[in-house]
Amino acid sequence: MAGRARLSPVGAPTRGTTNPNRLRRVDRWLASDPAVTRLLRRAAVPLVVDLGYGASPVTTIELLRWLRRVRGDVRVLGLEIDPERVAVARRAADPPWLDFRRGGFELAGARPVVVRAFNVLRQYAESEVAGAWKVVLDAMPDDGLIVEGTCDEIGRLASWVVVGADGPVSLTVSMRLAELERPSIVAERLPKVLIHRNVPGEPVHAFLSALDECWAAAAPHRSFGVRARWVSAVGMLQARGWPLLGRPERWRLGELTVPWDSVAPL
Repeated sequence: MAGRARLSPVGAPTRGTTNPNRLRRVDRWLASDPAVTRLLRRAAVPLVVDLGYGASPVTTIELLRWLRRVRGDVRVLGLEIDPERVAVARRAADPPWLDFRRGGFELAGARPVVVRAFNVLRQYAESEVAGAWKVVLDAMPDDGLIVEGTCDEIGRLASWVVVGADGPVSLTVSMRLAELERPSIVAERLPKVLIHRNVPGEPVHAFLSALDECWAAAAPHRSFGVRARWVSAVGMLQARGWPLLGRPERWRLGELTVPWDSVAPL
C-alpha cells in the first residue's frame, strides 16, 4: 500500500447499516465501466479506496472480488474514521491486496486511482459536498476518479456520480426492475448533490419525470417481461433527446447513465 502518512482523518464517522451485496450494483458497474477499468489496467499500483465502509468490512471484501475480474493484482484499502470499526475490519485483512486503515476524505496518505464513497455524504449538507470532493481529489493522481453515491439498505436502488479533476462527469441510476412501480423512486437515493434538487425547474427532476413518462408509455411491452419494458422506456427517453452514455446492454440491468451537464443543478 501507499506510505502511511500521519494525517488527521477529515470527516465524520459514517452511520447506518452494512449488508452483504448492498453495493453490488455499483461494484458490477465499476468492474465494467471503460474509464474505470482503463485506469486500473494502466496503473503502476492499482489501488482502490473504499471510503467509509461502515460497521462491517463485507462490502469492501466484495469490492475486491469484483475488481479482480479486471486485474488480478488490484489492491483495495478500506478507510473508516471510527477506530473500533477499523480494528474489527483488520481481522479480514489480507495485505497487500486487502487492508483497512483509519482515515477520511484525506485518504490517510494513500494515492488510489479510484475511490468508492457510498452512503457517506448523505449526512453532510449539500454545500459541503464540493469541498469533500476536493479534499479527496487533492490526495489522488490527476486522472483519478471518485465514484460517490447512495443506495438503499438492501441494494435494490442506487445512484452515483463520477467525479474527476475537472468536476462531475456523469450520473448513473440503477434499480431492480422486478416489481418496479416507477423509475423516479430512485430519487430517494440520489447523491447528496442532487437529492434536494428533485423539484420542478431543476434538470434532474425533468430527467426523472421524463423517465416516468416513458415507463408509463412502455407499459404494453410488459407482456414481454419487465426488462423489455425498461429497454423500450429508455429507448423512448433517448428519442426525446436525452443524451445517454454507456452501452445499451447495460440498460437490461436496470442501469442508465447520463452526462452530468444534463442533470446538473441550476
